[in-house]
Amino acid sequence: MKLFSRTILRSAVLGAAVALVAGASQAADISGAGATFPYPVYAKWADSYKKESGIGLNYQSIGSGGGIKQIKEKTVTFGASDMPLKPEDLDAAGLVQFPMIMGGVVPVVNIPGVAPGQLILSGDLIAQIYLGDITAWNDDKIKALNPGVELPDTAIAPAYRSDGSGTNFLFTTYLSSVNAKFKDTVGANSSVQWPAGIGAKGNEGVANTAKQTEGAIGYVEYAYAKQNKLTYVKLVNKDGKAVDPTIKTFQAAASAADWANAKGYYVILTNEPGAESWPITGASFILMYKQPQDQAASATALQFFAWAYGQDKLAEDLDYVPMPDAVVDMVHKTWADSIKGADGKPVWTASK
Repeated sequence: MKLFSRTILRSAVLGAAVALVAGASQAADISGAGATFPYPVYAKWADSYKKESGIGLNYQSIGSGGGIKQIKEKTVTFGASDMPLKPEDLDAAGLVQFPMIMGGVVPVVNIPGVAPGQLILSGDLIAQIYLGDITAWNDDKIKALNPGVELPDTAIAPAYRSDGSGTNFLFTTYLSSVNAKFKDTVGANSSVQWPAGIGAKGNEGVANTAKQTEGAIGYVEYAYAKQNKLTYVKLVNKDGKAVDPTIKTFQAAASAADWANAKGYYVILTNEPGAESWPITGASFILMYKQPQDQAASATALQFFAWAYGQDKLAEDLDYVPMPDAVVDMVHKTWADSIKGADGKPVWTASK
């Protein structure tokens, strides 16, 4: 049985937020920084929450590496990362981690005459492109996957994230899982040494580079591909099926996640099995202190996150996958058990 219905919890959280505003001359904005992957949905949530509660969200979309750095330096109330920290790293820093939203990283291309979803690529071919082993769009290996698609003799211009990012982590983790040379020479991390290509900062930077550079290939969170009307590609998944990036294929990949047995919610969703699974799916995580310096600010942030968990439609409108109810219940318990004030009492409870 669910611990709390989302509708009831949403009302309780919003009521607490409004009461907080009423009790102060001006409500302090919530401060956070990190991943660009979830920025579109965080911005949408923030706008709606501000209208309903009067409390704003000051979120710096600077990449997962920057978010981890800022939370560790205690310059923000929460950090956001698409690369989950390992349990031992969380413990060493005194942090709690929980998943907020899930979505997909999507390869995008700029090839004259090629429409969105027309081109099919495999992870192995993408790895070869980023290694510099495949350099033209009419390469025989690409043509073999795409009979009937007119591919020009255009040089491939790989675009990559130049900043430390969770999108990098998901993308390189996926490519490392399907190409041994990529794993050995580049590896999987939030920041890697790319053998070839053009660096750009943030999902925004890669999206703009892909849009403006003929022959480009890049990788961005799906909302950026949609908003910028980029040409996405189909991917061959672990089951050998060519799939489109959609909320259905993101959900298919996320359905196998074993959150209950993942210590510190350390779950990676790349290259999941299933005929409909999108191969580069991932969760975005929030990082907060177990014993926050500013208890009130942490309570306000958790009120916002509790409210956001109930905003499935706002997330789905941007093709993100909301966290399952069972996971939300687990997260609420984590908050109550782990994020506490100096008096040892939970900073947030469901009755607030």
